[in-house]
Amino acid sequence: MEQLLNDFSVGLFFWQTILFVVLLFLLRKFAWKPILNAVNEREDSIKSALDSAEDAKREMAKLKSTNEDLLNEARGERDAMLKDARDMKDKIVAEAKVTANEQADRIVAEARESIQHEKMAAITELKNQVAILSIEIAEKILKEELSSADKQKTIIDNVVKDINLN
Repeated sequence: MEQLLNDFSVGLFFWQTILFVVLLFLLRKFAWKPILNAVNEREDSIKSALDSAEDAKREMAKLKSTNEDLLNEARGERDAMLKDARDMKDKIVAEAKVTANEQADRIVAEARESIQHEKMAAITELKNQVAILSIEIAEKILKEELSSADKQKTIIDNVVKDINLN
């Protein structure tokens, strides 16, 4: 440190100070402002990029919530449509059952009525055949009984006695 004090020269110090001040002035004038401007521009662009990123993040959050709302709404509509479809299916099935039961009841009633008519027709036919057979049997018996005059006289006497008794 002593050597520095011994080598110290005021003139050299003066010129070095002037050169330093001039150098600072030139740097400030030509280099410092452009560097600061570049740094400020860079800072502004980074800030605007961060703002844009933040805006994009908010927009993404908004879109996400909108998408969730749309998905929930779509799910609700799908559930409503499925419920309506199930209700309609149940209604159609119930109507089909009612219609089938009505048709089955009508068919059974018609079958019973048809059976009753055929039964009555069979009974009537049977009665007619029995009557025809009875008449044929009576005719044969009467022909045989009335073939002789003695038998005719006996039958007439019996009929007259029965009439008188009543």
